[in-house]
Amino acid sequence: MFGIDVIDASILPAMFVALLAGIISFLSPCVLPIVPPYLAFMAGSSMEEIEQGKNKKVIISALFFVLGLSTVFMFLGIAASALGRQLLQYQGEMTIIGGIIIMFFGLHFLGILRIPFLYRDMRMEAKTEGGTFMGAYILGLAFAFGWSPCIGPILGTILFLVVDEGNIGKGVIMMASYSFGLGLPFLLSAIFITRAIGVMNKLKHHLDRIERISGLLLWTIGIMMVTGTFTAMAFWLLERFPFLASIG
Repeated sequence: MFGIDVIDASILPAMFVALLAGIISFLSPCVLPIVPPYLAFMAGSSMEEIEQGKNKKVIISALFFVLGLSTVFMFLGIAASALGRQLLQYQGEMTIIGGIIIMFFGLHFLGILRIPFLYRDMRMEAKTEGGTFMGAYILGLAFAFGWSPCIGPILGTILFLVVDEGNIGKGVIMMASYSFGLGLPFLLSAIFITRAIGVMNKLKHHLDRIERISGLLLWTIGIMMVTGTFTAMAFWLLERFPFLASIG
């Protein structure tokens, strides 16, 4: 793909981090509470109908929504990878700078240092009618472009990793992993809508704890980037699983 190796040991830790970041993004305070209303709007239903599982169109609508946000994330991955290729000669410096910035964002989530601009809502409004699959797709595009405050730093962290790789194929795979981590819970919520609403209502009481977990994740990633731990993990994987060297 793209004339380069795509899958090797170095991408596996980054794929796992991207997947985990997607899941945490879904559980963030600015995503989890809006999932039921989004599902209802996309399916052209009322919340009562959604809660009773009467509108089966919600599942396909959720799929188109996930395709919409995934489209944006994949293009972001390509753009970030292309930027990374131009900065390969400064890869060491960019890795350290990126790690420090990510740790800075982590302080915000941990409540140690509040960053004012992360409280601003930058989410775009989708000018579309609910109840259509194309409308759900456009809503997904708008959601991804919006980069609301508490998802932006996490998504930005993955984009820093993509830039650091400087490899378009790997960048696409990492953003696909992030999209999967964020999109799969949306689909599962649509499929098991009645149970999902109950679970989400319980999780709302733990959003502060989830935010702190996000901060710890960002700090862990930042430290790994600054100390070169990602590279060390890649070599460890190659030593333990030699067949990975032949994949790609």
